[in-house]
Amino acid sequence: MKSLMTTATAITLLASAGTALAADQSAPRQTIAVAGSQASTKGPEAYFTGAARVDPLFAAKGGVPVSGAYVSFEPGARSAWHTHPAGQHLIVTAGVGWTQEWGGPVVEIRPGDVVWCPPGVKHWHGATPTTAMTHISLAGTANGKNVEWLEKVSDEQYRK
Repeated sequence: MKSLMTTATAITLLASAGTALAADQSAPRQTIAVAGSQASTKGPEAYFTGAARVDPLFAAKGGVPVSGAYVSFEPGARSAWHTHPAGQHLIVTAGVGWTQEWGGPVVEIRPGDVVWCPPGVKHWHGATPTTAMTHISLAGTANGKNVEWLEKVSDEQYRK
């Protein structure tokens, strides 16, 4: 008899828990951004030299003020000089690329490398002249903005 009451009690508890969960439709739910559901765009000529493609991954939302994009650079392609108000992480996923901080040397980056660009630091990144490069960009957002575009990287600066 004791085990029968325990089973009946368990069924009652499960039923009431299920009803409570079903009633709380305002509870946060995970979402899935389906691959390919956001259109790829050509890197705008004002901000890129050469052929670059930007595949948005996610926008900043809620308590996580970070956006993400998958960026591919053909050989010789690069971003313009720019800064990020809340910083940027780059995760190199393919190829060989270069990055440079204003006034510093050009540095080679390869798959698996993670680059941290601190807030307000002027820099650029892109492919080498002979090899394509792809990275994931995770940029912090401050006051609704994640990047401040500046002048293009000259051929002379790029070749250093």
